[in-house]
Amino acid sequence: MGVPAFFRWLSRKYPSIIVNCVEEKAKECNGVKIPIDTSKPNPNEVEFDNLYLDMNGIIHPCTHPEDKPAPKNEDEMMVAIFEYIDRIFNIVRPRRLLYMAIDGVAPRAKMNQQRSRRFRASKEGMEAAEEKQKIRQEILAKGGFLPPEEVKERFDSNCITPGTEFMDNLAKCLRYYITDRLNSDPGWKNLTVILSDASAPGEGEHKIMDYIRRQRAQPNHDPNTHHCLCGADADLIMLGLATHEPNFTIIREEFKPNKPKPCALCNQMGHEVKDCQGLPREKQGKHDQFADTLPISEQEFIFIRLCVLREYLERELTMASLPFTFDFERSVDDWVFMCFFVGNDFLPHLPSLEIREGAIDRLVNIYKNVVHKTGGYLTESGFVNLQRVQMIMLAVGEVEDSIFKKRKDDDDNFKRRQKEKRKRLKRDQPSFLPGGQFSPQALGNRSSPQAICNPRQAAFEMRMHDRQNSTTSASPNTSLTPDGSPSLGGGIKRKPEDSDSEPEPEDNIRLWETGWKQRYYKSKFDVDASDEKFRRKVVQSYVEGLCWVLRYYYQGCASWNWYYPFHYAPFASDFEGIADMPSDFEKGSKPFKPLEQLMGVFPAASGNFLPPTWRKLMTDPESSIIDFYPEDFAIDLNGKKYAWQGVALLPFVDERRLRAALEEVYPDLTPEESRRNSLGGDVLFVGRHHPLCDFIVEQYKTKNTEVVDIPPELCHGIQGKLTLNDNAILPDEVVQSPVPMLRDLTQNSAVSISFKDPQFAEDFVFKATVLPGAKKPAPVLKPGDWEKTNNDGRPWRPQLGFNRDRKPVHLDQSVFRTLGHTMPRDRGMPGMYPNAVPLGAYGTPYARPLMGSQQQIPKLLSNLRPQESWRGPTPLFQQTPQRTAGAAPLLAWNRMLQSPNQFQPAQYQGLGPMGYPQRPEDRMDRGRQV
Repeated sequence: MGVPAFFRWLSRKYPSIIVNCVEEKAKECNGVKIPIDTSKPNPNEVEFDNLYLDMNGIIHPCTHPEDKPAPKNEDEMMVAIFEYIDRIFNIVRPRRLLYMAIDGVAPRAKMNQQRSRRFRASKEGMEAAEEKQKIRQEILAKGGFLPPEEVKERFDSNCITPGTEFMDNLAKCLRYYITDRLNSDPGWKNLTVILSDASAPGEGEHKIMDYIRRQRAQPNHDPNTHHCLCGADADLIMLGLATHEPNFTIIREEFKPNKPKPCALCNQMGHEVKDCQGLPREKQGKHDQFADTLPISEQEFIFIRLCVLREYLERELTMASLPFTFDFERSVDDWVFMCFFVGNDFLPHLPSLEIREGAIDRLVNIYKNVVHKTGGYLTESGFVNLQRVQMIMLAVGEVEDSIFKKRKDDDDNFKRRQKEKRKRLKRDQPSFLPGGQFSPQALGNRSSPQAICNPRQAAFEMRMHDRQNSTTSASPNTSLTPDGSPSLGGGIKRKPEDSDSEPEPEDNIRLWETGWKQRYYKSKFDVDASDEKFRRKVVQSYVEGLCWVLRYYYQGCASWNWYYPFHYAPFASDFEGIADMPSDFEKGSKPFKPLEQLMGVFPAASGNFLPPTWRKLMTDPESSIIDFYPEDFAIDLNGKKYAWQGVALLPFVDERRLRAALEEVYPDLTPEESRRNSLGGDVLFVGRHHPLCDFIVEQYKTKNTEVVDIPPELCHGIQGKLTLNDNAILPDEVVQSPVPMLRDLTQNSAVSISFKDPQFAEDFVFKATVLPGAKKPAPVLKPGDWEKTNNDGRPWRPQLGFNRDRKPVHLDQSVFRTLGHTMPRDRGMPGMYPNAVPLGAYGTPYARPLMGSQQQIPKLLSNLRPQESWRGPTPLFQQTPQRTAGAAPLLAWNRMLQSPNQFQPAQYQGLGPMGYPQRPEDRMDRGRQV
């Protein structure tokens, strides 16, 4: 969701919602990679039922990664996607359902944001290529050395849009991948797999939520199902809360800022393109064996536990002395609704509400103060009470002026502190200080030191920096004679670019000064603020948007055609008289077709993904819709500092004009293009061990063309409609591989069939409440009355991970005695060991307390060398737990004697490095015996 810094704010305010994932790593034996047995218990000590993959969050980092070399071709991209799914599956290990959802055709409200992103990506890509070529020519003109330029076509990430050949090929590859895993991986043995590819309309995460809503409305649904959703978007947190499922977890990549990236010109680390000097590459290793390797650290994952977030919200939103009965579930829905005001994918955020300024906390405080007057909650099952929302917004409007003034004061204070800091550092800096990779590091830095990369480049930069400092050391305002000595004739005026202050974008609105509303509407909308009719039109569109977004989150898409027709939002003080505004949407609207959406969101530079005659409409000066595709466009920073934070001022697409222009070129579509332009549905896969397999096979044998219901007792309570699939995966039929490096599946036992969610009437309302029979998870946070009660004198110990009964790790007293015998005693100060184990050394602040009869042991930690210098092999308690169901944890010596598992190396002698079957010719090329 378009809420910058939302997850950062959430994780800092509610830190206990984050749990680091425990991942079991694959092992190699005689050069053969042994697959992980995902049928074993989850190493995270929790068992998940359903895993949902928002596939676009996987496709983008696999096709154009930022922290490692990009795949060379489309086949490598597909293999990278397979590997990513394997990692997620290994961590989560679902037992009932795997649901893969790729973004299909989006609602019209979302297409405006997609259009902005794709136009920006195309513009920034061309500008980056031009800048790279310019710098390259300058370096070569100065005699610099650069590797020969690769003749490689730039990957256009805009192809990750429904209707393109890339997305059609991706669907074929995922069908192959699912079939292969159902045949070979024991963890997939009893799993139901649903694939919703780009031909099925709807955003990926909302197709997942629609599935969950419809299953919850079925009588056979298990209310204690443990859901896990994979995705990096912040709106997944809102969507998870909106389900009111008690067990909902999100898994996402752990964000690590400032990752090193290689220079796009010389492919060396340590500098960016603009700072490249064209120096030859240093030899990596004695024989240059590490020339093509980059210092890449594998991405780690974290869990976001929404049940813990619900605990936090219950404490924060609980209110006493209400004139109505307090309902926590309704207050959670109101909290989700208020988060929409700070931004989302469909509406711009209000000017007075910034997430970095504590906007959500301000809204919650106002909500708790005003809710006594409203007489009830703001929302109910996705429907908004506008009269109560008006009271909240007018309360925000009363403090808008002070918010803008405080924002200006905070900004000025920040600039003043930064300027003083720069002056202080400039005054106190030594005459020479190594920079870059050789700069001094603070003691106690947790990150391990990076390997030195390209020391010649770093040494050159330090010499140039030292030369500049020595030249200007006399005085910043002292002129120099030709021989380099200071001139006595007086100083020269310092140039503006030499000043400490950075250039700021011009702000003509000046929200902190009187008359800000007049200037805002004049600058952003080109109307006078006294134009009450226009202001009411803007407010009405925004109110419609709030109602549409909430309905979208709780009930599904209310209208495929609605969108917010402005680039900017109104002020909170303008939300007057909204109680009587209509909030109904037209019924029976239909989504765009895939190629029609491409015409609505693509710039002309990405027209190569469209049929030739359709592409011509983007570039032909005589085209009736040529104004939809500007070659250049303005970006309004709107008070921000960086271009990516600004507003792209693109014209909105007129749907009627677009459809009229496309009617003339529709006859030019080939049969293949017509197939890609059609809307599809979901496909269900099961393996031969699944109870539903025989039922599906029987449908194909009898050639039953009628729609049949899934027997819920055969599919973990899942319900829906099944119809025969024209391109079905059938048992004992060869499955062709769409990836040349992977061989065909000749011994297939999986089966696929078309699947459709349970259908309801158009006016049916899905209730936003906890289902009967749902068990509330055990509390994780510290009880508020812990200190007031006795609790047998036990100290509070926070829960680490998912298991409440996990005992904290400690070092036995024998370990301390061993340290006392082995470590030197002559360098430290006398003292005693503390009862608590040092946090940095052993990873936990808890140690076994000394018994009354035990004596203290001499304190020797002060004598120890730095941790990293004496730390040996990974301690047992930090190793990945290897457990079997019902068995006690294995000690180190017992684990070595344990019999091997059911995987035998002979089973995988024909597998590639990922565990995929290789073609015979590929194995022969590698010198393996076939």
